[in-house]
Amino acid sequence: MKYPQLLSPGQIGPMRVRNRLFLTAMGTSLAEADGTCGERLHAFLLRHAVGGAGLVTMGVVGVGWPIGGNMKGQPALSEDRHIAGIAALARAVQQHHSRFAVQLHFGGLVGMEDMLAGRPAWTPSLPVRVDGDMLAGFLDEELAVAPFFKLRDVTFKVMTHADIAALVEMFRTAAVRARQAGVDGIEIHGGHGYIISSFLSPATNVRTDEYGGSLENRARLLVEILRAVREAAGPDIAVWCKIDVEEYERDGGIRLHHAIETAKLAVAAGSDAITVTANHETAHGTLHSGSHTPHVPGLNLSRAAAIKRAVTVPVIVSGRIEPEVAEAVLQRGEADFLGMGRKLLADPALPAKITQGTPEKILPCIYCYTCISAIYNGGTVRCAVNPETAFEQEDWLAPAASVRHIAVVGGGPAGMETARRLALRGHRVTLIERSGQLGGTLRFASIAYDANERLLAWLIREIRESTVTVRLSTEATPELLRTLAAEVVVVATGARRDLYAVPGDAQAHVLNGDDLRRLMLGEPALPGRKKLNWAVRALAAVSAVSGLTASPKVVRAATQTWLPLGRRIVIIGGELVGLELAEFLAHRGREVVVLDGAAKFGRGLQIVRRWRVLDDLRTAGVRFEPAVSGIEIDAHAVHAVRADGTAVHFAADHVILSLGAGADLRLADTLRAAGFDPQVVGDAAGVGYIEGAMRSAALLARTL
Repeated sequence: MKYPQLLSPGQIGPMRVRNRLFLTAMGTSLAEADGTCGERLHAFLLRHAVGGAGLVTMGVVGVGWPIGGNMKGQPALSEDRHIAGIAALARAVQQHHSRFAVQLHFGGLVGMEDMLAGRPAWTPSLPVRVDGDMLAGFLDEELAVAPFFKLRDVTFKVMTHADIAALVEMFRTAAVRARQAGVDGIEIHGGHGYIISSFLSPATNVRTDEYGGSLENRARLLVEILRAVREAAGPDIAVWCKIDVEEYERDGGIRLHHAIETAKLAVAAGSDAITVTANHETAHGTLHSGSHTPHVPGLNLSRAAAIKRAVTVPVIVSGRIEPEVAEAVLQRGEADFLGMGRKLLADPALPAKITQGTPEKILPCIYCYTCISAIYNGGTVRCAVNPETAFEQEDWLAPAASVRHIAVVGGGPAGMETARRLALRGHRVTLIERSGQLGGTLRFASIAYDANERLLAWLIREIRESTVTVRLSTEATPELLRTLAAEVVVVATGARRDLYAVPGDAQAHVLNGDDLRRLMLGEPALPGRKKLNWAVRALAAVSAVSGLTASPKVVRAATQTWLPLGRRIVIIGGELVGLELAEFLAHRGREVVVLDGAAKFGRGLQIVRRWRVLDDLRTAGVRFEPAVSGIEIDAHAVHAVRADGTAVHFAADHVILSLGAGADLRLADTLRAAGFDPQVVGDAAGVGYIEGAMRSAALLARTL
């Protein structure tokens, strides 16, 4: 067995679990408007039990809801009417041999719903600092819907002793209701800046009474809540807490030595386990992917190990941890259980696939932060690579009522996902790709951003193992489609990328997106783009011997030492593609300037990832020039005019045009003229990047 520790049974207090892979608690905004657990949240969590998770935890269950709420669609246990829905879910999860827990929560300083409703946010003390640069990363259309941008005249309630007693009682009565609902476990949320965390943090708790000052005093609220919940839950329910082991870059915040002592106090108060998490300085947007939902793999593992050495109860750890890494951590005794969030949103069946010995079948997370960004923007959780996430109650792969021969044109992500899903429904599918390999622009995107390569490999593997007939190096002409007797034609040929022109763009040192893709992949230049032939020939010669351009990983490595581009590069276009190229080139020693007519950069990137990418690029020395006009290119420089009328000039050995992508309906129009009725998916219908490709493919495939 490859993962003997991960797949072994485990024990948290009285709760025995079948394996050590947990669905960690997350806010999903999938509950009903009244806080009850309805069909959509039920289906979402049940899918994870069916997928083999040892423990399924419902996140952010409000104990005082609507008071203390931090997001719309938040589940609650603040009233008896909330019990029935949770009880039904508990029974359903348990029938699939998973354990079910609720995470009890009160927002406090992160009580967004309180603030939006005009209620004061509960806090241990004043002053509360509310400045920061988070809003700087939002696009205007996002600001129009982002809940916290609507906040006006926020007020705060410094908690009195009576308020503290009332809060403890809220947690106690919620635990009583959880017991009545038949849960197996209760996690108390003591992290992420919520009410308990704000008491624990010396940065936000400057009280001078018995709830402030010393660490023991700051932990008093947590201890009182733990004792109350422990008593209310009874001996048959596991009770534990989640705490921050660090508040990254927050002056005077929680540090590991604080967390170690807090964990000891929690265990003494009856906590059956410790869930390790982290918080951050919320004024820095980039840190939203640098603490509890980290971009850096295994960010908090060493801190979890320190907690494990200090306590006698199990430790639960999470945060971009691959199963093989978790297996090693568990074997070394540095943690006991692995909590997963993003990976299980991408593939809820990950535990089952590991158990079955088929980890290669796992649909990979690409760490694009679509899931958490959707919440920040006021929506429900969703996943870029798995369109079924949050829509589990829908029937996505019903057997086809009438089996047809369907031709899918285009072997990029939209085409492969459409073909894969149609085949699973029972249709006879032919996938036609003009080039000699599958992947389309995802292959190029995998060079710039390595997380994409796992999705590329997964899609290609799924196609190869399916009943889909693949025809490479084939032009999808009307004549061919008639010969194939295709009853339905799906066009998934991707976006058109030559829709932007600027004076001077015909020069040899100016490349557009298609040029660069063909250069990196060793493909022939398009007619009329002879400027690339020397470089493509050089790469093709190497590729013929080594297979270099067939592997994005190999291309990434090779371009660290050789890249047929000059030192000074100007990128015109600051959307997703332009910024990923800027990151790729800056990390290969190039001096990069990014120009755009827009005032803000990063369209196409989800907000949480956008914060990080923009910060990383600034750290790498990339220069941004927003809101410019009058762009012109000469043999040695790019010229533009800033919004204030100032002329600027940037020396350039190469210029890359990353603007001008849009829908490409040329093939669809040709097929219509020939008597076909093509369906269009992915970027061919309008640029939607990976999420748009996967979602449009799934939506179409379920209807044919």
